[in-house]
Amino acid sequence: QVQLVESGGRLAQAGGSLRLSCAASERSFSNYAMGWFRQAPGKEREFVAHINWSGTSTAYADSVKGRFIISRDNAKITVYLQMNSLKPEDTAVYYCAADSFVRTFRAREVSEYGYWGQGTQVTVSS
Repeated sequence: QVQLVESGGRLAQAGGSLRLSCAASERSFSNYAMGWFRQAPGKEREFVAHINWSGTSTAYADSVKGRFIISRDNAKITVYLQMNSLKPEDTAVYYCAADSFVRTFRAREVSEYGYWGQGTQVTVSS
């Protein structure tokens, strides 16, 4: 069964940095578009960042642009989310998502992704 496994979430201070990782269980995922989403308590899951299969195209939510960086290492079938200048409002469960076909103009939509990880908790204290 295909799996995405996130790691790296923890308690961090405002202004600090974290790096999340998402490891895929199958090499075919190196050809998949990948995304990061997050969900805070009582809120809907929201888009954070997207990267195409080759890593040549990325997109970010306005709330994280300039602070977060998405990248991938296809040799390791792993996607990363470098989170800098953390804010308390970044507190959420962060989910990794993937799909073999993600329409660029809909890459920010949860429904575009067929595979999801279990999530990793990020808590930012002020």
